[in-house]
Amino acid sequence: MKALILVDLQYDFLPGGALAVSEGDQIISVANEWMPRFELVVATQDWHPENHQSFASQHDNKQIGDVIELRGLEQVLWPDHCVQGTSGAELHADLHADRITRVFHKGTDTYIDSYSGFFNNCHQHSTGLAEYLKERAVDEVVIMGLATDYCVKYTALDAIKLGLKTSLIREGCRGVNLKPDDVQRACEEMQAAGVAHI
Repeated sequence: MKALILVDLQYDFLPGGALAVSEGDQIISVANEWMPRFELVVATQDWHPENHQSFASQHDNKQIGDVIELRGLEQVLWPDHCVQGTSGAELHADLHADRITRVFHKGTDTYIDSYSGFFNNCHQHSTGLAEYLKERAVDEVVIMGLATDYCVKYTALDAIKLGLKTSLIREGCRGVNLKPDDVQRACEEMQAAGVAHI
């Protein structure tokens, strides 16, 4: 069984959003084009409490892009984004959501971020996605979404670690690129781990 994983196709990550990814809106049509090819389509949704500690606003004298230590992990500070129940956290209205079997929330713990669609950043809490795929005998996943160099990358790397054959739809991803070449490095890291690019 093969599944398509759509990563964080939410308004806050699209142009005009709180943490906009350049050209992020261009991949909604790509997702709609690919979904009919799969029996099973799942999506992840960043779903932060309003006081999430990855937000720069929660730390005195810190700026967006600064890196701090949070519960023993390196944490980039972001603008407030994808706060639970806000319009920015919603999946894009043009996405053919009727084809999505289930949506998995991540980033719900105030003190630990979750880039991966499978686990939080310390790998101590599962979103339920791994168990869901296992119950349905999924052995192969195809991944696309936002952003290439963060949530897409960590979702793909965890999929490989879970023993899933994993592919990335390159045209269906866009990146943050906080540093030049972050996206390129992320793609190389995924390929080195065994993620095929299609």
